[in-house]
Amino acid sequence: MKRNHLVLSLLAFATYSLVAPLLKIAMESIPSTTAVFLSNGLMTVLIGALMAYRGTSPWQYLSHPKAPYIAVWGAFLAVGLLAYYRALALGPVSVVVPIYGLFIAISSVIGIVVLEESLTVRKGLGIAFAVLAVVLMSL
Repeated sequence: MKRNHLVLSLLAFATYSLVAPLLKIAMESIPSTTAVFLSNGLMTVLIGALMAYRGTSPWQYLSHPKAPYIAVWGAFLAVGLLAYYRALALGPVSVVVPIYGLFIAISSVIGIVVLEESLTVRKGLGIAFAVLAVVLMSL
């Protein structure tokens, strides 16, 4: 059984763990909205380069029946990132990041309720402990 998703998850965890501290340092003198624009602009360029290297194009998916989901997701992502960056500019990383991280537990609940994914006792406890951890870390 391949576990590529685990390796990629660990890579995402390791690299994303550096985002908030680096943003906090940058936003000491760069406005949060500008930081969102610059960081996500760079991300768009890098992902565009990767897609060009792989010979893939996003344009064929603009008329895909699921494209509206991507559009709504993009709007939610923009609002979420603007709020997250601004919160980091105004507050401590040790409080902002755990509250922001609640998206993991809430997304899991949405997956269980809306997407009918299985709920086990272990998953339920994990979600409950994740919420408890955020509450304890943010006080």
